[in-house]
Amino acid sequence: MGENGRLPLLEVRDLHKHYRVHANRWGGRADTLRAVDGVSLTLHRGETLGLVGESGCGKSSLANAMLMLDPPTSGAVVFAGEDLTRMRPRELRRTRRRLQVVFQDPYSSLNNRMTVGQIVGEPLLVHRIGDGAAERRTRVAQVLESVGLSERDARRYPHEFSGGQRQRIGIARALVTRPEVVICDEPVSALDVSVQAQVLNLLQDLQAEYELSYLFISHDLSVVAQLVDRVAVMYKGEIVEQGDVRGVFTEPAHEYTRRLLDAVPGRRSREDP
Repeated sequence: MGENGRLPLLEVRDLHKHYRVHANRWGGRADTLRAVDGVSLTLHRGETLGLVGESGCGKSSLANAMLMLDPPTSGAVVFAGEDLTRMRPRELRRTRRRLQVVFQDPYSSLNNRMTVGQIVGEPLLVHRIGDGAAERRTRVAQVLESVGLSERDARRYPHEFSGGQRQRIGIARALVTRPEVVICDEPVSALDVSVQAQVLNLLQDLQAEYELSYLFISHDLSVVAQLVDRVAVMYKGEIVEQGDVRGVFTEPAHEYTRRLLDAVPGRRSREDP
């Protein structure tokens, strides 16, 4: 049971993701890399939860484990009351249309040999959504319009677009199945600052239009502060602090959170006179 008696839409329970690594390329003794080490999180319907931390702290490993793209070593990922880690492949495939992701790099995440219409429409084919090609084309056109592109853009190729426009294509691809949860994995970090603001505003507008819940992953606390309701701080594979974004950023309880906040340009340290 979550806040105010609400059941969370998505819940991570004591999640671990470990990797076996060798000391050198010739083999030798294998060590265990604990990329995610006992993480628990909840995401409620209509909420945006921020996940922050430096590069290498395990944020993307956690996201991939939650989506079952790289299944966890142990723990549970409960979506709408069902544990994804216990699902059979066919069940998991049906559920994935309700859980989508926007990737960090708008260049490598799109196939330049496919048209925009093919890229955005591919999830409809994979999940067998839509009654025929005409209905799928209509759905692609609608979602392109919702992200600020046009139906004509469906015939073009990714290399014909700017970075910000390419990320809009990636967002459209994530939304075309009408998901309930979208994991945004550093979705603006590869974009210019002026374009970042446009994409963040778009994500906020789309959340209301599509009734979405977001897990927003970022190393940039100034970006997170604009968008999220609650925030979880990740350090060395663990969540060291979480709570309401205003409370955590105003009165951080953990030393690591304080260091992250002190590193934000233009922000005065609490110890400054």
